[in-house]
Amino acid sequence: MNKAKNSKRTLKENLAMIVRGYKIVFKIYPKYIVWRIIGDVIDTAAPYFSVFMTSLIINELVTDRNKERLFWLAGITVVGILAISIIQRIVHSKVNVYGSDTYRLDMFYYLKMQNRMQYEHLENSDVTLLREDISAAKFATGDGVMKLLWNINDLVAALTNIILSVSLTISLFTAANVGTYTGFLGFISSPFAMLIIILLILGDAAVCAVTSALESQKVTKEWHELAKFNTIFHALNIWDSDTYIFGMKKIILREKKKEMNPAYIERSQKHKLKYSRIRVTFGHIVTAALFIFIAAKAYMGVIAIGSFVLYRTTVSKFGYGVAEIAKVIGILIQNNEPLSKVFKFLDLPNDMYKGELTVEKRADNQYEIEFRDVGFKYPRSEEWALRHVSTKIKIDSRMAIVGMNGSGKTTFIKLLCRLYDPTEGEILLNGINIKKYRYEDYISLFSVVFQDYKLFSFSIAENVAGKIEYDKDKVKDCLEKVGLTEKINSLENGVETALHRDYSDDGVDISGGEAQKLAIARALYKNSSFVILDEPTAALDPRAEAEIYDHFDSIVENKTAIYISHRLSSCRFCDHILVFDKGNIIQQGSHDDLVADESGKYYELWTAQAQYYTETA
Repeated sequence: MNKAKNSKRTLKENLAMIVRGYKIVFKIYPKYIVWRIIGDVIDTAAPYFSVFMTSLIINELVTDRNKERLFWLAGITVVGILAISIIQRIVHSKVNVYGSDTYRLDMFYYLKMQNRMQYEHLENSDVTLLREDISAAKFATGDGVMKLLWNINDLVAALTNIILSVSLTISLFTAANVGTYTGFLGFISSPFAMLIIILLILGDAAVCAVTSALESQKVTKEWHELAKFNTIFHALNIWDSDTYIFGMKKIILREKKKEMNPAYIERSQKHKLKYSRIRVTFGHIVTAALFIFIAAKAYMGVIAIGSFVLYRTTVSKFGYGVAEIAKVIGILIQNNEPLSKVFKFLDLPNDMYKGELTVEKRADNQYEIEFRDVGFKYPRSEEWALRHVSTKIKIDSRMAIVGMNGSGKTTFIKLLCRLYDPTEGEILLNGINIKKYRYEDYISLFSVVFQDYKLFSFSIAENVAGKIEYDKDKVKDCLEKVGLTEKINSLENGVETALHRDYSDDGVDISGGEAQKLAIARALYKNSSFVILDEPTAALDPRAEAEIYDHFDSIVENKTAIYISHRLSSCRFCDHILVFDKGNIIQQGSHDDLVADESGKYYELWTAQAQYYTETA
């Protein structure tokens, strides 16, 4: 499949993809790449220095034998080798330092790009699968950006070999013949011999390119058989308690063992051995021809004995350089198919309109939002998630949003927070369409606790603040407001205690209710004008939920608060309630007004749950 897709691209298109890939590599690993290139150039050039100085010393020994000149040549050689060695140590240490961070930088780059994406891509299953394909290729065969990184040293070394060998070898082909020769030596003296040598070198390059591409294609195919399974396997937690309790560990390990059949590895090694044998055989033929050509030139007196040593090395290095470039390009062209998935991921469009108006910073939080006949369809869907929604969110109000699953409650919040734009209608902030405001300014107005909130294996304080640097007193104040002070005081390291034990033996595991309170504390810490709770208390019993809401209402102060819940305990103290059903607002008003309408949906929901809200329940 890869070969078919690559064959449709021209060489120019393939090379353009490789160049673009290396631009990405430079963005991800700038310091590592610079030091890697410096190191590869020095490592490749070092043998040339030794061979060049050796050839000068040999030529001096077989000619004038000038002691002073020999002394200086020997001194330059020793000092030069010592200096190169010191420089190599310094450069290699830098390469090791920056090279140890490559996988982390790669991960951060994708996260950075993902954070800049339009939100709809994050909820698109095709994009999720694309990201998983990129990750699977990276860990299974190193395809994609990592293969470009791994091959950069070969490219630099090959280019350096070509440049230095041509510079030092040009005189071999331009030197005039001494005398007239017939037979074999006459042929060596003719232009045809040079042509054959050049054709052999180019042929070696072609053989390396073709065999390397075929080897890469077949080995990659073998290992891609494992990629899908590896993705699933690594997503499983073999140390999870369920794994132990239900014996799933044995099943997972059995399947993993079955998939890791030695036949995959054996076939891969056979492919490598087969194509390596072809390259080595042809390389030996070229090397032998070069040796004969240079030796004949030395015998005829065209070059000095010391130059024979130099040319013997430089000509073979030139051939190696050309062959290596061809080989690497062949590998990278095969790599273009997985690399195209990286480009597809990075090229996902962000066409959400971002205005230029600055949202006025108001200490009194005097902001009013209006939904005006708003309708919305999710991308790739023909169904209306919301239709003809009109309402106002009043300043300092307490609004509750209720309805059955799939009624449009969370979609309403996503539009309010401008994670999506309406398909029809408009949303206004203080009378101005929210699209006209700077995106970052607008979303800074909201602190949201979604039903699928996330906590991380950082410290409690960092989870609350969402930052590495935080106001410790402010963190404690927010934790106190949600009722976690007693829990925090019981911990030896207080707010600096790590959540979970993924990265800290002193970490702490908290209950579902405590986790939700922590998420609410994070919303308080942001101190935004609108506070939205999207079913964050689902893990709490009705009485605990009511206590959270009763207490939370008092700490919201002059902020506008919006509550979403299946359970209606949060609605009793709200100023305004929106009742959603099938993407429409079918009722709105106060709790007393709505519960008085016995034919309404709110009354139906309230009556069904009323037993949970009585003191005697």
